[in-house]
Amino acid sequence: MAEALRGELKQNEPMARRVSWRAGGTVSRAYFPADLDDLAAFFEGTRFDEPLLVVGLGSNLLVRDGGFDGTMVFTQGALDGLRLEADGSIYCEAGVGSPKLARFALNAGLVGGEFLGGIPGTVGGALAMNAGCHGGEIWNFVERVLMLNRRGERIVRTREDFEIGYRHVGLRKETDEIFAAAWLRFAPGDAEAARERMRELLAKRAATQPLQLPNAGSVFRNPPGDHAARLIEAAGLKGATEGGARVSEKHANFVVNPDGKATAAEIETLIGRVQSTVFEKFGVHLKREVRIVGVRP
Repeated sequence: MAEALRGELKQNEPMARRVSWRAGGTVSRAYFPADLDDLAAFFEGTRFDEPLLVVGLGSNLLVRDGGFDGTMVFTQGALDGLRLEADGSIYCEAGVGSPKLARFALNAGLVGGEFLGGIPGTVGGALAMNAGCHGGEIWNFVERVLMLNRRGERIVRTREDFEIGYRHVGLRKETDEIFAAAWLRFAPGDAEAARERMRELLAKRAATQPLQLPNAGSVFRNPPGDHAARLIEAAGLKGATEGGARVSEKHANFVVNPDGKATAAEIETLIGRVQSTVFEKFGVHLKREVRIVGVRP
């Protein structure tokens, strides 16, 4: 099986190299597929009981210091198909960066996806969590998706197969499928005006978020009718620290690793402290937007 694969398999891969927080333990096996066909072949050869996680840019993930005893598949740079279809839709594979999709759409004269320029992850991750900002969400533009299961089989599904909500997407019937690609439809429009809007959104993002420091984007979902950042700031937690981890002074819904020395445990502990403090002060339970996996040492 290994001889038939064209990707690269690594053992005990340090996840601090692979996630945007620059912290965390190792993963037992890391697979970097050559393309979608290679990933399908890899899935076909994996055990069904083996823990498996698909990762794009690692911009929404923390692996505990004890590591992840399973396999992670990294799609960025591999599942990179991106093309304009004859019917005007865009076919985009899961490893394509969301900003790249936004630029591609604009270059094709299609507008509406400018908000994707400010989402620091891949399209696969955006599909899995219905990523959005500035009033836009990716599933507003999805017509159908290509799924891949653990047997390496491809399945095309429509929106009706999914429950789609705020920062959550799930199949109505539980399966072992992952997002491999999507067909998205944006509207023809004034690409130059949309390009200017995207520049404005990116400038606002740079001015209000700690992009120069290791982070994983927004840590918490916004509760109904409110903003997580407002609650965290009102609780007096801006600048709060736990070891090398810190609540950003620039944007309270970001936990940063300014010196690159924070452990995953310190980041997770600080996240928990923010949740408990906000609940004690305001009775609001902040739900994590970031994913935490693995075991504690």
